[in-house]
Amino acid sequence: MSAGTASLVARFPRVQLAHLPTRIEPLRALTQHLGGPTLYIKRDDCTGLALGGNKTRKLEFLLAEALAAGADTIVTVGGAQSNHARQTAAAAAKLGLACVLLLRQNIQPDDRSFLRSGNVLLDKLLHADVRILAVNQEIAEARERVEAELRAAGRKPFFIPIGGATAVGCLGYVAAAEELIAQVDDADIHLDCIVHATGSGSTQAGLLAGLRALGNATPVKGFTTHLDRDEQEELVWSLVTETADLLQSVARPSRADVRANSDYYGGVYGVAQDASIEAVRIMASTEGILLDPIYTGVALAGLIHQIQRGRFGPKDTVLFLHTGGTPGLFGYVERLS
Repeated sequence: MSAGTASLVARFPRVQLAHLPTRIEPLRALTQHLGGPTLYIKRDDCTGLALGGNKTRKLEFLLAEALAAGADTIVTVGGAQSNHARQTAAAAAKLGLACVLLLRQNIQPDDRSFLRSGNVLLDKLLHADVRILAVNQEIAEARERVEAELRAAGRKPFFIPIGGATAVGCLGYVAAAEELIAQVDDADIHLDCIVHATGSGSTQAGLLAGLRALGNATPVKGFTTHLDRDEQEELVWSLVTETADLLQSVARPSRADVRANSDYYGGVYGVAQDASIEAVRIMASTEGILLDPIYTGVALAGLIHQIQRGRFGPKDTVLFLHTGGTPGLFGYVERLS
């Protein structure tokens, strides 16, 4: 975005929650360890709200929408160690709103700390009403019951879907695309690809919609955390279309721009795989940066493997978008140690 150009998101209501802009840093030690390509990282783990993460960007727009609707209670859903839920609870607390979290126990963990530490502990410290759902319990049914309960008590609930995956939520990463373009232009960095973990799809969709609206053709590759490639790409494409419509964009992503890889999460959401555990250890030991084994660790495992297979060469430059999730480490103490 050139100087003097209006922001794509300037006309949308927004509350200030995140510490922005987040830094782009070279990963010199990791680059050397892997033998190229040249790697950079964008530190969206450092957005500031309750240990940070990518969801804070989305919540700036989603919570503005909730306040405009007159809501006094936020309801959202996620897995037991949901980073989205933790950041939503923090944003609600900051804005004086109540928060109900419907967290599905999507796996039967070997680690007894899984439901007592990490994001679950932080949710409770943030004074959220945490309700753990059984593996087979329907989220839609639980949501309807909770919202009816709140309305009967005179409350005004506002529902945010898992991951903040709406066109309004995607605006957070449209704004991030503007920020990123300005940073790499100022630093004279030419990116051959942006890689990140993709789950609810709104980070990838917002990035793509923002980049293409600004005439930037950098490929964006998402490494999936719980869906196969075709399902993930369709999910992202639907959000891309809705976001581009909301922006009233002339320059829009094509279906071919939506690229996902589902080879590295292991087929079961929430189960830490060997490759992602190793990726967490590599990033920590080379760069002193902490990932998590379910999201960012999966993305780095995928990137490492693709470098090893020659998909990215020594002359390429790749940006790793760190979407946060560090608190989730503490839900996997036994597995990590």
